[in-house]
Amino acid sequence: MTRPLHACLAAAMASFALGGAPALAQESAQDQDTLEIGRSAQTAHSGAFNGEEVRYDALVEESLLPGPDGAPGAGLVTTSYVRTDSGEPAGERPVLFLFNGGPGASTTPLHFGAFGPKRRVELDEDEQYIVDNPFSPLNDVDLVFIDPVGTGYSQPVEDGQAFWSRTGDARSVARVIGSWLERHGRTESPRYLLGQSYGTIRAAEIVRLAPELEFDGVLLFALVGGGRDELIGHVTDLPSMAATAWYHERAGRDGRPVEDVYADAVEFARTDYVTALMLGGALPEARREAMAERLSAMTGLEADAIAAQNLRISKRDFMFTLLEDEGLRTGRLDTRATARLDAPAQRPPYDDPGLSYVPAADIPDIACPAPDCLQAPGEESIVDVYYQDVLGYDAPGDYNALNLEVNAAWDYEDRGDPIPALAEAMHARPDLRLFWAAGYFDLATTAYGGRFTLDQAGIPADRLTAAYFKSGHSVFVGEDNLEALSEAVRDFTAPSE
Repeated sequence: MTRPLHACLAAAMASFALGGAPALAQESAQDQDTLEIGRSAQTAHSGAFNGEEVRYDALVEESLLPGPDGAPGAGLVTTSYVRTDSGEPAGERPVLFLFNGGPGASTTPLHFGAFGPKRRVELDEDEQYIVDNPFSPLNDVDLVFIDPVGTGYSQPVEDGQAFWSRTGDARSVARVIGSWLERHGRTESPRYLLGQSYGTIRAAEIVRLAPELEFDGVLLFALVGGGRDELIGHVTDLPSMAATAWYHERAGRDGRPVEDVYADAVEFARTDYVTALMLGGALPEARREAMAERLSAMTGLEADAIAAQNLRISKRDFMFTLLEDEGLRTGRLDTRATARLDAPAQRPPYDDPGLSYVPAADIPDIACPAPDCLQAPGEESIVDVYYQDVLGYDAPGDYNALNLEVNAAWDYEDRGDPIPALAEAMHARPDLRLFWAAGYFDLATTAYGGRFTLDQAGIPADRLTAAYFKSGHSVFVGEDNLEALSEAVRDFTAPSE
């Protein structure tokens, strides 16, 4: 169908100040179609993805966003991969816009860990490579990786606070997406939006604030849920704790795979467990003791300790107690990861052993040098080398993968859970679909917490595709997960018959 990018983007920009976010300058309707481009680079490449030979162009573009006074406020850099030999009309080939979360995180995990035509492999801190990624979905869908202001090579001209709020961030990214579609003649293309972690909030906000973009589907990885009180939080955390205890062999497996352990824990959590928590002090002592024993068998923690906490197991207690007898704690972003309890203290999020965790069995066997293998010399960042040597992009500085200053400056605006607004958009547009992916071993954004959020928000079940992975927060870690995820994403973004 025809998808004009409405001139009402100008009105959208004018309302940037909603919720206390600083307003970006208004622009005239005729200036709204495309943003001016600063630094850019375009190169031609080829690769084999999902068994198919593909020729594609890589485009790195710095879109210049206006600031509150109308002068350039920031440069937001996108990295696009567009297939050039598909034979499809531009209006029929789908395009997927992707970003990570934080706030303050670049799109590096999705770009170089999941879907880009190249993957980053880290054997240790001093040995990093860029290699071909056979699981990139580029054979079926074009890809646009977005680094929000303050991350990657995207930088504010001076003060970036106008872009570092829930509303300001979403409006700036939506503005760049609309401009990209116009500039590249893709206004009639099927388009999809993918956000991971905090990026799931950004995606929902973009759908709410920029309905004129008319996405065909939204993909949410590691959903950041909201609107759950403390009691429900204990209920939704339990299945991930049970999966973790299964992984570390602290709970009886009885020949069951993790999928069955997780499903049994969900059923228990939303029936017997939530009932016991709701009874609180009215729960008879005999039932309290029996419940503590059941929770102990499921989570691997001592029944007496669980009973002493009124059957409530905090994430911190679980992470620091499960393997305490071995002198270990688990990760939060990936509970398969461990660290010594007596390890030197580190600044969050680096105190989490689950950050960037990849099981040793999932690290590819790399033999470099090779024609398709790029290695960084000395202490230079492999990402900077890739942009300079492969993509030909003349960056003004180093690539900023994680900006904790942006995170500290963020204005969350106290808007609550954005997923109900996404549900409203789906009810208003019967063709809008949702894909949601979660990892069994993610204790930061738990799988059942995500599903609970979607169900309570009223997401239409017949237009929800749910996918679970034997992973932590990053559902694509491990080649088996990545291959399955790539197939699921290609299926979701494929044109309907």
